[in-house]
Amino acid sequence: MNIVFEYQNITASERLEQHVEDSLNNLSKKYPFVIRGDVFFKKENKTGNTGHQCSIRLSAPGPRLFSSSDTTSFESSISECIRELNKQLEKRKSEMQQH
Repeated sequence: MNIVFEYQNITASERLEQHVEDSLNNLSKKYPFVIRGDVFFKKENKTGNTGHQCSIRLSAPGPRLFSSSDTTSFESSISECIRELNKQLEKRKSEMQQH
């Protein structure tokens, strides 16, 4: 799977990229029809503890899959996005098997 990273208001981080790559590679093993992942990190100054946004868009047969999360840390935002994408991929896989 090809993974592309984009950053807004934050410097690139190898640690975050490695965390996302490991998670997406696990999804790719489970769902081999996933072709590409676009990962967006954005830091916003917000009141409260949020402002660490992670968005992931996956290319697979059919419409693109997308998940976004805004939490107190990028790691938790990544985890939420991966959980949501896993649900979407499971649904897509079951739809593909029906046809």
